[in-house]
Amino acid sequence: MKQFHYETPFTLETGDILPSLTISYHTYGTLNDTKNNVIWICHALTANSDVADWWKGIVGKGLIFDPEKHFIVCANILASTYGTTGPLSINTATGHPYYNTFPFITIRDMVQANMLLRQHLQIEHIYLLAGGSMGGYQAMEWAVMEKDTIQNLFLIATSPTESAWGIAVHAAQRLAIEADVTWNEPHAHAGLRGLKAARAIGLLSYRNYSILKEKQSDTDTDKLDDYKAASYINYQGNKLVNRFNAYSYWILTKAMDSHHLARGRAKTVEEVLQQIHQPTLIIGISSDILCPVIEQEHMAENIPNSTFVIIDSPYGHDGFIVEVKEITAIVKRWL
Repeated sequence: MKQFHYETPFTLETGDILPSLTISYHTYGTLNDTKNNVIWICHALTANSDVADWWKGIVGKGLIFDPEKHFIVCANILASTYGTTGPLSINTATGHPYYNTFPFITIRDMVQANMLLRQHLQIEHIYLLAGGSMGGYQAMEWAVMEKDTIQNLFLIATSPTESAWGIAVHAAQRLAIEADVTWNEPHAHAGLRGLKAARAIGLLSYRNYSILKEKQSDTDTDKLDDYKAASYINYQGNKLVNRFNAYSYWILTKAMDSHHLARGRAKTVEEVLQQIHQPTLIIGISSDILCPVIEQEHMAENIPNSTFVIIDSPYGHDGFIVEVKEITAIVKRWL
């Protein structure tokens, strides 16, 4: 992991100012002489900049995004817990971590931070900008904000605005965090029980009825407790608690709620989508209930130079992580 330190005040979309900014990032491969081999990947909610780790089968030697051919970049998002400035960072004005005083951020703030890193890395053009889920939110914003920099766009399991369904899921998750009696206490472990419950709520939207029934059903007809599905939910909640922070989760879900391509630009999101000129690959996951294929269909109907493919998968929203063989074949044909 590398870090870029930006020692100039960073103004957020709300007008709030961070006195400085640190961005953690990974790169793979080498920028070629003509600087035309950049693939930039934007990550989702609780992922990090080590895209070769969390998108196994997509990024790596001999894979579709190959560091022997491409210069691959992934930056940790603003307000996350993996090295980029966030709630656990020191507020230089007070000398203490921000915790619950970290300012509200938007997807556009994350993209502005990425743009600073792009300039630092002396990247003039991004051959392919890719993102799934919340990463797709960033990629679409970036394609609009720097339309002459982004040459091709790959979007999967994502949408041009946060839906009422998504906002409701996030609100329920934040209620779970806020119900934790330790929430808002000034330490890094505040709200962790609430975070576990929030992850459980989120997981139900990442999966679906069919996949949980298939993978987590009990075969013991006499069982009265300790069901596989309950154990699975607990396990996944504990995994997140051991690697993430409730303050970051709370803020990042608020940032997702703010996602709307048309804000400050046009009366309708369709108008903005129609201005995305880059060749765009859009992939939907058939069983996704968080960002259902109707969202990607809407994008494909309005982005002029788009290709739309549906992957038939039982894995729900997380299909964009799981279905690497299908994704590879589709991206290879498209490129």
